[in-house]
Amino acid sequence: MLYRAAELFVSPLIRAYFRPQVSGQQYVPRTGPAILAANHLSAADEVFTPITAGRQVLYFAKAEYFNGPGLRGRITAWSFREFGHVPVDRDNPRAAANTIDVGVELLAQQKALGIYPEGTRSPDGRLHKFRTGVARLALRSGAPVIPVGLIGTDKVLIEGDRHWYRQPVEVHYGPALDFSGRAEEERSSRVLREVAETIREAVQKLSGQDYVDTYGSAVKSGE
Repeated sequence: MLYRAAELFVSPLIRAYFRPQVSGQQYVPRTGPAILAANHLSAADEVFTPITAGRQVLYFAKAEYFNGPGLRGRITAWSFREFGHVPVDRDNPRAAANTIDVGVELLAQQKALGIYPEGTRSPDGRLHKFRTGVARLALRSGAPVIPVGLIGTDKVLIEGDRHWYRQPVEVHYGPALDFSGRAEEERSSRVLREVAETIREAVQKLSGQDYVDTYGSAVKSGE
């Protein structure tokens, strides 16, 4: 109910106010499973992708958002569930494997799943090395991967600042990447890296970012 209300009333207002420049929307299938793999610049990314994709996009969210205390916690949990977000316990040693399993289940239910293969927001505006989880999802599910390039969202919602600024935003979708029929290749670390790199190159072409062959989390931690 909440998602439908936002789709009808809130999304048009956001589009009218920010006027995001969108290309390649025809590549997003209107029905059926799809993995929307995007670069990650800002928390605003999870707003601009769904309002331009033409369908509901589900995202993983920290489990803390679903079990917060008091009335505020219950409202937050309700809103996250209404928007289709899926809780992930990042403190669980099997969190990564569980996330893949849940993602495959959602795709089997014909959902569109949004993921950020970098694993974290870019610490410096560049595109960082992709984790291989996106490759596991693509190979195991056989769902098409739609590369997404986001530009300017980091100027709309700056990290550490709650204010939203009216700045130019671009959302570019690319042709689907097909890895179906290759589930058995998930056991190969070489194939996983090759698939992740194929997706990364498609995203980079759309985002126009410089690439650095280092995980974003390592840059943030100073490793």
